[in-house]
Amino acid sequence: MQIKRREWLKASGLALMLGWADISRGASLLAVRVWPAKDYSRVTLESDVALKTKYTFVPSPPRLAIDIEGLELNPAVKEWVGKIKPEDPNITGVRVAQNSPGVVRMVFDLKQPVQPQVFALTPVGNYQHRLVLDLYPTAPIDPLESWIAERTQSTDLIADWLNKNANTNSSAGAGSNSAIQTPAPSNSASPPVAATSAPTTDRLIVVAIDPGHGGEDPGAIGPNGTKEKDVVLQIALKLRDRINVTQVKGSPMRAYLTRDADFFVPLHVRVQKARRVQADLFVSVHADAFFTPNAQGASVFALSHGAASSSAARWMASQENKADLIGGMNLGVKDSQVQQALLDMSTSAQIKDSLNLGGALLREIGSIGKLHKPKVEQAGFAVLKAPDIPSVLVETAFISNPNEEAKLSDVQYQNDIADALVKGLQKYFERNPPLARKRST
Repeated sequence: MQIKRREWLKASGLALMLGWADISRGASLLAVRVWPAKDYSRVTLESDVALKTKYTFVPSPPRLAIDIEGLELNPAVKEWVGKIKPEDPNITGVRVAQNSPGVVRMVFDLKQPVQPQVFALTPVGNYQHRLVLDLYPTAPIDPLESWIAERTQSTDLIADWLNKNANTNSSAGAGSNSAIQTPAPSNSASPPVAATSAPTTDRLIVVAIDPGHGGEDPGAIGPNGTKEKDVVLQIALKLRDRINVTQVKGSPMRAYLTRDADFFVPLHVRVQKARRVQADLFVSVHADAFFTPNAQGASVFALSHGAASSSAARWMASQENKADLIGGMNLGVKDSQVQQALLDMSTSAQIKDSLNLGGALLREIGSIGKLHKPKVEQAGFAVLKAPDIPSVLVETAFISNPNEEAKLSDVQYQNDIADALVKGLQKYFERNPPLARKRST
């Protein structure tokens, strides 16, 4: 048995110089894409016909072997092995060999044990048949566990900035008595003055920031090739930095990102993540597209239980709700209870609060640029269906408009949008203070 294993691994090792461009007979492999992330690493094989697979996980040392039927390995240039980067948190490398006629074996050497999910996706959008390998760490990242460290860091950071602001205000004489303060960003040239007595609070205001799309799902693509998933992540990261050094009436704010890199998150998982950290608000960031390049201006959407507020809003929701199809979700592991919550549990109170939040954000966005509509619109966006969290979707501009596509890639516009959003969040919390609550420890 040991000899057979050594022979198998040796055969796999000999195939290191063979790339996926070399697999041609039986089925044509059109592309191989790798999406590394802390949450999970995804490998996607795109082909002209559906592929059949069998896989085995070997725990020590951790590696995943996958046999793919219908492929033949032919000598040519090496290419695909280099797609696995050293910084991938889950995969060390990959080996490829012809296991038997018509069967190609892939061996993934892993950095830690994983729970693999291997599933096929039928053609959709610009994609043909896809075989998806999702490698989830056996010990998944617990957002609540990491939240403890972030909470401590956030409180200390806020204390330092409040101390600095207090010193600045007292040296300038009697200043503003505004209840809302926004300290300068943490990368300011002048370091914050050390706090002599840090204020304490048992209540963080948690804002879930949801950069739309990601990974296999590029979102809308502008006429010059700008991808929605890229610009909304850039805006979300800027918004996170501002939120993390902001406080409202003595309560520090803290941002939680549903994704902080280029990987795909299913719609219901985005909601699930926000609920897991007991977010006070949920803000999904997008850059919309329309039939015509003439459409322009930013928009804010809330959920609608009934009909959409306009045909355009209904169309936008339909487009955004296709993300799971484009991004590629394993339907076999959908949590039926979560799905039921998304379909049935959103309340009228949540929608009312979402409209109030959307109005506060829309007013601030309108101060820096053109609005597509002067009021918050409503439609059945799946990502807004958290039953207990006021939730809005912000379309920062029309990426299908060449002028607005250029704006979305401009750092100054990204900063302006982030500034407007954090001001809107402040105004909302000033009028709607968060209630006290118990957090899990």
